[in-house]
Amino acid sequence: MFLTIPTLLTWARIVAIPLIVGVFYMPLSGAERNLAATVLFVVFAATDWLDGYLARKLNQSSAFGAFLDPVADKFLVSASLLVLVHLGRVDVFVALIIIGREIAISALREWMAHIGASSSVAVHMLGKLKTTVQMLAIPLLLYDGRFFEVFDTGVWGTWLIWLAAVLTVWSMVYYLQRALPEIRARTR
Repeated sequence: MFLTIPTLLTWARIVAIPLIVGVFYMPLSGAERNLAATVLFVVFAATDWLDGYLARKLNQSSAFGAFLDPVADKFLVSASLLVLVHLGRVDVFVALIIIGREIAISALREWMAHIGASSSVAVHMLGKLKTTVQMLAIPLLLYDGRFFEVFDTGVWGTWLIWLAAVLTVWSMVYYLQRALPEIRARTR
């Protein structure tokens, strides 16, 4: 199942990372680089929904795809956050919170699966809300300009990325609380 359409779309998110980073090294104006990076991020982020939809529609769901999908999402978000930290558009503290949570929860989910308790840390609506907010914030921060001379994407993106950081901590606490009974049972 390495070369199904859904899996290829998932791989595309990983391939997008050097493209998004590379845009900022091209001989373009700042506004052109911002626009190109934003368009690339939005297009490739949309593949997250599309690959899941096609996997179900074409009956091409696979264990490999289920593994690769969240990995691709985390790579794309982490790389974009690092670019935004480099550009001075995201506070390093926010990036550390978001990336650190992803590592911690991924490790927690792996361990919970290993002990047969993965349902304790199944994806929750709070985690989905966190993801939605950060996926709105990142393109706004990549664009870092004004839409129609009215909407300042940098300001809105900054508010949203801080909200994403708060939701990140909240969702991490939620998942840890759900796992705590299993953790306590295993450490006695």
